Amino acid sequence: MSIEKVKRFKTPKLTRDWYIKWSSSAIILMAMVLRSTGQFPLADMILSLIGCAGWIAIGIMWKDKAILVLNVVACFILATGIVNSLIGV
Repeated sequence: MSIEKVKRFKTPKLTRDWYIKWSSSAIILMAMVLRSTGQFPLADMILSLIGCAGWIAIGIMWKDKAILVLNVVACFILATGIVNSLIGV
């Protein structure tokens, strides 16, 4: 296959999914910064949950099962951790 036949894919910018994916990614990165300090585990889990929820929306929009499975499981784990943290388990 020649280089001329390779189609370059450009991600559309400033669309709804563009804003959701970048804001969700930024929120997850903020959560990781908090995680690295070890001082704010509840805030880390809440931010991570928000970021993963955004990626679930992206998975739905893109009909991408891998993104959906990963983030649905992550949200379940994070929600469990938040509940356990709040009730003191």
